[in-house]
Amino acid sequence: MSSTEVPSDVVGRAIRLLVLVGEHPHGITLSELSRASGVPVSTAHRLVNALCREGLVDVETAGKRYKPGLRLFQLGQQAGQVYGFAGTALPVMRRVTERTEEATLMSVLDGTRHLYVHYVDGPLPVGVRSEPGRHGPLHCTSMGKVLMAFAPEDVRADLLERVELTPYGPNSITDRDLLREDVLRAADRGYSTADEEHHAGLRAVAVPILRPDGTALACLSTAAPAFRRSVDDLVALVPVLQEAATELGVRLPAR
Repeated sequence: MSSTEVPSDVVGRAIRLLVLVGEHPHGITLSELSRASGVPVSTAHRLVNALCREGLVDVETAGKRYKPGLRLFQLGQQAGQVYGFAGTALPVMRRVTERTEEATLMSVLDGTRHLYVHYVDGPLPVGVRSEPGRHGPLHCTSMGKVLMAFAPEDVRADLLERVELTPYGPNSITDRDLLREDVLRAADRGYSTADEEHHAGLRAVAVPILRPDGTALACLSTAAPAFRRSVDDLVALVPVLQEAATELGVRLPAR
């Protein structure tokens, strides 16, 4: 089902509403929920209140805005433990940041996007910020390109045909043939870069965290302001990222 189709079953509609609430950590109104989900206001009100009773959603009485509930946070933490992202990945990522002095990010492939699952802030006053649980595009981020490069062959081929080539940054790739070349180059050299492709003034490099079969379980990235790091500077950090990725490839559950 596409994101524009309205689920016909009650469970599907409730899940659609829960996902929308989760994507708006600062709150979303009932009318906004109804409009974004395609679910009628009366039905949305009934379902979101049921989610509130289960603790998955909270509501601000004054502003009538719905936010993710503590139960949702708890479930997310439990899922993170299962995947090893919290207890296993975070200490390794902190060591990377200590060596690079820049932000370290972890992401996984999620459909036609990638999902940020962990983030370690850099020590310098101006740096890159990220929010775990947010999605990012594949075609204009170092993480997205390396996840495509090390996806199973059929998945990679499908993604290269289907991902939207939205021009987010000044250097976003909007030509499908150029994207294919960039992704194949990343597969050959073992890392990918992004030079002001997602955001102006931001550069990044990413390496895959590999399963035993050579496909990507996740990826690690170092991101930095363009005024502080050239692309060559970031490429020089690839061995640091690869060392961490090798360790995580052994320690993370191979899902």
